[in-house]
Amino acid sequence: MNAAHVHLFVNHLPILFPLAGIVVLVIGFITKSDAVKRASYVLFILGAFGAFIAMQSGERAEDIAERIGLSEFYIEQHEESAEVFSVLCYVLGSISVFAFWASINHKSFANTMSIVVLGAALVALFFAKETGTTGGEIRHTEIRPDAAIPDSSAEQEHDDD
Repeated sequence: MNAAHVHLFVNHLPILFPLAGIVVLVIGFITKSDAVKRASYVLFILGAFGAFIAMQSGERAEDIAERIGLSEFYIEQHEESAEVFSVLCYVLGSISVFAFWASINHKSFANTMSIVVLGAALVALFFAKETGTTGGEIRHTEIRPDAAIPDSSAEQEHDDD
């Protein structure tokens, strides 16, 4: 297993953990359960670790991708997006550590912190989508903005033959 394999394996973690964390946090709001909210904070913290691993493996995967002739333009776009996203994941993870602490110690601002965490998670999720898309564009030309859209009338003429 090389660095590209590792990156492809772990690069979904910083996307999936915040997504799952948001769902769990919303459930915590609905059920008014501090324990459920704490579980979401753990997911956000794991997402921050996942972002760190993805960034580290991405640096090494970049060399492999460039050696096999993949587009440096799309790799660079993905790297720039990933750098912003990873910082947001680290911030979200840090805020979540603080929110977890506030919840465990029954601080008066614990509920406010859960709202702050939700806001940060939603911002991170937007950048997760951007980072995932730019990563996919490296290898999946069909999702690139400049992908050719087949002429449906030409397809229909071919089907009539």
